Amino acid sequence: MFMVKNFTKYLFGDGSKETIIEIPQGQLYLVRPLSPKGYSELIYKDAVASIRRTGQEFQYQLVVQRAYEEGEEELAEDDEGEANALDTDEKTFLLDQALHFRSDKRDGGEHVFAWRDLSGDVGDLYEFVCDSSVASEKSETFALAAVECQYERKYRKKAEFATDDELKEFEFSNEDSIPLAESISQEERAPTAKESTTHMAKEVKSSKKKPIAAANTAAQRTEAPPAQAAPSQGEEIVKQHAELHLFDFESASFSPVDTDVVATVSDLGSWRYWLQINSADGKPHLGQEVIADISPVFNFEYLSFIWNHYTEDGSAYSWLLRFKNREVLENFQEGLMQALWEQLNEQKWAKVKDQAEKDYVFEAFNDLTMDDAPPVDEEEEEEDEAEDDRPRSEHYDSDESDEDVDPHHKDEGTNSLLAVGGTNDRSYVVRGSKIGVFKHLPNKRLDFSTSISKIDTPSGKKFSPTKVMLHASDRDLVLQDAANPNSLYRMDLERGKVVDEWKAHDDIPVVGFGPETKFSQMTDAQPFIGHSRNALFRLDPRVSGNKLVESDMKHDIRLFDRLGVNAKTQVPALGDPINGIDVSADGRWILGTCTNYLLLIDALQTEGRYEGKLGFERSFAKDSKPKPRRLQPSPEHIAQIRHVTGKPLSFTQAKFNISQDGKETSIITSTGPYVITWTMKKVLAGDKDSYRIRKYGEDVMADSFEYGTDKHAILMLPNEVDMVARSSLKRPTRESIMAPGARLSGWVRRRRGEVRAGGLRS
Repeated sequence: MFMVKNFTKYLFGDGSKETIIEIPQGQLYLVRPLSPKGYSELIYKDAVASIRRTGQEFQYQLVVQRAYEEGEEELAEDDEGEANALDTDEKTFLLDQALHFRSDKRDGGEHVFAWRDLSGDVGDLYEFVCDSSVASEKSETFALAAVECQYERKYRKKAEFATDDELKEFEFSNEDSIPLAESISQEERAPTAKESTTHMAKEVKSSKKKPIAAANTAAQRTEAPPAQAAPSQGEEIVKQHAELHLFDFESASFSPVDTDVVATVSDLGSWRYWLQINSADGKPHLGQEVIADISPVFNFEYLSFIWNHYTEDGSAYSWLLRFKNREVLENFQEGLMQALWEQLNEQKWAKVKDQAEKDYVFEAFNDLTMDDAPPVDEEEEEEDEAEDDRPRSEHYDSDESDEDVDPHHKDEGTNSLLAVGGTNDRSYVVRGSKIGVFKHLPNKRLDFSTSISKIDTPSGKKFSPTKVMLHASDRDLVLQDAANPNSLYRMDLERGKVVDEWKAHDDIPVVGFGPETKFSQMTDAQPFIGHSRNALFRLDPRVSGNKLVESDMKHDIRLFDRLGVNAKTQVPALGDPINGIDVSADGRWILGTCTNYLLLIDALQTEGRYEGKLGFERSFAKDSKPKPRRLQPSPEHIAQIRHVTGKPLSFTQAKFNISQDGKETSIITSTGPYVITWTMKKVLAGDKDSYRIRKYGEDVMADSFEYGTDKHAILMLPNEVDMVARSSLKRPTRESIMAPGARLSGWVRRRRGEVRAGGLRS
């Protein structure tokens, strides 16, 4: 075994190749030993099996692809007219221990691999039977590679130093022998080429209604983790009886755990709080700290509280408590929200005298419909544009050949910043100290226009920007160097060169900056807004000396209609830092980005003296506050995302689409490899089906809608950038969340030698 293992160490060591090992020829079967549906089904008569890397460390895929003979693929498409090879010609499985992947060599020398069909009935297996031409050593190496992949996924460390005993955990040698797969067809005869391709095309059509078998990670009902006891007794805040349910990844539903539990929230001191759930006789089911990452949601329609729990090994679980009536739920909600708010703010809840502020906090975590929500047309579909997803690429230079392409090239860094223009149909991608410029084509594609190969200060010091903002009708790009936070730099995009340094203040660093009004970037307006850790101010490049206008500086973030006057409204804090802000064009909607949720705030006053006025224009009444809406995937979907990535949510700055008619209809953000969009109309109607999601092979670094539409978004991955159709995002399901990551169809490319500097091409 060690001789073969040394070979797999060589294979795993080459991180630049997507495919680790491949079996070039075989057949794929679905075997159902216990099912009345039929014993065996031939899926692919000719197939190729491979093990591939993914964009996530320690995650690997088992991929089986149909292999066509010359002319068969075209014939299949002609017969049905709608065959789609991407849907039916490849099956992908995440190499997880739950597959029980195993191998066997039969008496006739035939080597076979088998693994569980996690979306099928009990006992169902996929079997890949290697062709007799495949060398035995190749098959054995493939089997060992699969074992090592499972080891790395489970223990999140390289398998090259694992012992034979440690790897035996993933061999499943104690299982029953692999059943014999046989292709049973009409009259026990092989189909003709015409019949085969017609059957393939029918598979294409019917497969659209089948669940995706890719990347399933739970072979049986989800089991609750061992309960953790409270670290100390603590002071009881609230205690209530309820039913306890656990979200099952396999069935994608909540399963009952205990019909009578006692849920207690306690104050442990030092701003630590604990949620303990025990059975009626005192047996512990769950114990965990009350922190923001639990993603709490209260649903009064179903008298339930849903939240997440993460164990020390990174596993994610989603729980549900169901209470007997609304009064009990409200009492528990008040206790839990008190604990969460105090933990975040390190201030006692009792000191908050303003009842409107308390109501604001509760409302933000309720799963309720806004009072003035417009009706949603149930027949309205977002997939209203047919998109061409054919692979394509964007070139840095027209004379670049395919041999020059390296999507994971080793240069000075990865894509880090994205700025999408509104007046010149350009997007700007920062990569280290270079900027790639992409043109928006009429067919909703990106095409590489040029590159700015060197970013340096007017004094000649090279730097890599940490923040960028388009300015002055998209003619300028304002840049910031982390090494000099008190200054900003202006790049003239027509010359591709930094021409000015704007010093804000000798003692006040600029933490962030943005346009003074919603669309001022698209005008010739010069002033813009900056902020430090605790102050908001105006920056005006036209003034001499320091550009910070001290008379307009504010030391708190509130709602202003302009600087230099008192704030009209202060929005209550939930305690979590707000990492980004966007405001709708009409000023009604404020979109705040926190680490693990978004906050959509309605600034319109609906009653009182200033009914119909915005919080930017007039102060809310003392007993009234803006209406908040907390946006995030459902707790069970968050648990699935955590289950795949092993990391907590970390949203990029959320943005509205920028619409020419001034009506924002959608929201976009990303976390890790997932892009998520919300439909405003559905959000306001309380529709649970308000968001769409798509997983990519690598983390999404930045995202934004194309100017003037919400039908297309520009995404930036570490080494790729492209425009994608919003219709490519799918409803959040177990399959869409856990499916293998998609790839962008284009990427930022390099050419041999230095990338040419210069101005933009028209």
